[in-house]
Amino acid sequence: MDKSLQELADLLQGRVTGDPCIRIRGLGTLETAGEGEITFLANPKYACKVATTRASAVVLSATANSYGRHAIVVDNPYLAFAKLLTLFTTRPRKAKGVMTGAFLGEDVTLGEEVSIYPGTVIGDGVRIGHRVTLHPNVTLYEGVVLGDDVTLHAGVSVREGCRIGNRVIIHNGTVIGSDGFGYAPEGDSWYKIPQIGCVVIEDDVEIGANVAVDRAALEITRIGRGTKIDNLVQIAHNCVIGRDCVIVAQAGIAGSARLGNHVTLGGQVAIVGHITVGDNAMISGQSGVMGNVGAGEILSGTPAIPHQARLRSAAIFPHLPEMRKSLNRLGVRMAKVEEGLEGARSTAP
Repeated sequence: MDKSLQELADLLQGRVTGDPCIRIRGLGTLETAGEGEITFLANPKYACKVATTRASAVVLSATANSYGRHAIVVDNPYLAFAKLLTLFTTRPRKAKGVMTGAFLGEDVTLGEEVSIYPGTVIGDGVRIGHRVTLHPNVTLYEGVVLGDDVTLHAGVSVREGCRIGNRVIIHNGTVIGSDGFGYAPEGDSWYKIPQIGCVVIEDDVEIGANVAVDRAALEITRIGRGTKIDNLVQIAHNCVIGRDCVIVAQAGIAGSARLGNHVTLGGQVAIVGHITVGDNAMISGQSGVMGNVGAGEILSGTPAIPHQARLRSAAIFPHLPEMRKSLNRLGVRMAKVEEGLEGARSTAP
């Protein structure tokens, strides 16, 4: 692919500084890009690299110094470069149909332009939309519904009755709709509680590799539209995740927790069950959330508390040993003062 700088600026709704006619055929970093390639500056601390890059053009903000380079000026260089990556790397999709080695059960409905690779197993009554790609060894249990433009990578399993919306991407090894962890005590043993609900994944969700999303006990475990989930995340039964959330690797969300819209969970965050996290809340990595979180709150630590309070507490931690010594010294001095006061009282007439 070969585009003029002006064509790229039009796509990004930016403006060109320099020659709008130069041709761009690829992308690279500030360090690696060469002639005919475009790069970007999103972090001001790398601004000096614009002066030395060999790229033919740079995507940057209006406040950045272009050092005389041909440039596209935009409000959000990081987003703009992501769109350029999509433009230059996306290849036309070619439907492959149902390939030899795939198994289809009874009463399966297939949309147009599907690609179903060898080793895929599709259960009875499954409905599959248009332009769906199922990579090798995908398993769809009976009654699963997939929307249009869905991509399930190798080894994904979707259990019975689960529903997946349009333009959803699920990466290798993820399991959608496994049984929730529910047992009732029966003497010294445990009686399994049947998990008869399902999982609903709304449009434009992307789920990483080796994620587990458990089916609800009775109703629905729901992942809201546009939410992005990293690798190795656990979402337990009956959870409701709002729209456009970001959940980073190794986070765990216990049963019946509810996340609002645009919630961000850092890596290894633990959310206890049956609590609510409000819209636009942010929880920093390795935090343990033990209670409800209000809309817009920023929390960190275990137990999670407001982030600024955690930072103030962290600043004190290194001084605790010396503070303890100081308190001990004050205790000894106070004891001597009290002894002196008792002696004075005992000798008073």
